[in-house]
Amino acid sequence: MYLSRIFTLIIFLLQLSEWLEKKDEFDFVERDYASRVDLIAKVRGLQSAENYIDKIPKSFRGEVIYRTFLANCVIASNIKKAEEVFNKMRDLDFEVTAFACNQLLLLYKRLDKKKIADVLLLMEKQNVKPTLFTYMLLIDTKGLSNDMTGMEEIVETMKAEGLVPDLTTQAIMVRHYVSGGLHEKAESILKEMEGGNLKEHRWLCRVLLPLYASLGKADEVARIWEICKSSPRLYECVSAIEAYGKLKQIEQAEAVFNKMQQKYKKLSSRQYSPLLRVYANHKMLSKGKDLVRKMGENGCRVGPHIWDAMVKLYVEAGEVEKADSMLQKAVLQNKMKPLFNSYMMIMEHYSKRGDVHNTEKMFVRMRQSGYMARTRQFQALVQAYVAAKAPAYGIRERMKADNIIPNKALAAQLARVDAFRRTAVSDLLD
Repeated sequence: MYLSRIFTLIIFLLQLSEWLEKKDEFDFVERDYASRVDLIAKVRGLQSAENYIDKIPKSFRGEVIYRTFLANCVIASNIKKAEEVFNKMRDLDFEVTAFACNQLLLLYKRLDKKKIADVLLLMEKQNVKPTLFTYMLLIDTKGLSNDMTGMEEIVETMKAEGLVPDLTTQAIMVRHYVSGGLHEKAESILKEMEGGNLKEHRWLCRVLLPLYASLGKADEVARIWEICKSSPRLYECVSAIEAYGKLKQIEQAEAVFNKMQQKYKKLSSRQYSPLLRVYANHKMLSKGKDLVRKMGENGCRVGPHIWDAMVKLYVEAGEVEKADSMLQKAVLQNKMKPLFNSYMMIMEHYSKRGDVHNTEKMFVRMRQSGYMARTRQFQALVQAYVAAKAPAYGIRERMKADNIIPNKALAAQLARVDAFRRTAVSDLLD
């Protein structure tokens, strides 16, 4: 419901901006045009936004316009278009800014980590100083690669530049230390984040609850929840449900949900979603279904985030076809775009089975929903052919058309698929 309301508001703002632009009484400046570019990109897509840019008077077609369009290309995970826009900005002699470089770093962190070094080299050549956000992206990238030494070196460089890691950066470090098994370092940062008196900085509770849970610190989670329990805020309840779910303490998670329901009466799908995910993570299909029914009875609109949790519920229970048909029905009935992850969960399970037909079907559906092809999708697709011991004819050409350069894992998969190709000799022997 929340996402639906936001999208409705964006459409209204776009319509309002169109009306204002048509009225001669209003003089648009560059930021007004940039706002329209942003709204068009979000509602009608990148191509429509690019077409609109061409219609903007040249005197107002400045750096803010292209910066806005670049950010939307990154949101859409469109590497090719983002690079085109970035290069266009340089051709137009706009100053290379930390914002533009950070957008590329954000995109490459997600889709092509090899290109991060090129952006950093450009920043050095152009004398662009890294921002707090730049360092946060680099710290996260090192952590995702399980390079804890590299992550710590970036933190030291950051501090040497006079920048102190903020709470978001510290939380990222905690998560990576936990995944790397460095629990003492993670706990040390958590104590630093908490400071002296948590009651005076109660807003920190929602950040700390799931982080302590990821360390398996049930006592710490209970201690922090005790501070909130007498008069819990919505976001604290959501964090506590997530934390107890991580600790596999389902009854406590349900108790927090019931307390939240008693206090706030009318809950949105955003407040139901955490408990639904707890059920999904613990393969509690029956309870998950009951919760979704309760949402419907209470007038909650079920949107993409709830669909995602429902997909996980069915997939974890081994009912992949049910997850598939449920998602397809939801899209047809609501005309809303599912999350990328929802498609991938289904696609990857079909792939493991060697179900080439359904894996290809999910690949097509993702494209129809507006998701650009990524390496992860092709990995799932090729793995389906590998599991089926079938040749994937034309797969390299398809990847080339989508500007996908195979990484080591995908290259190894492609070699296996090539081995299944039939030759004239093998036909004769058969």
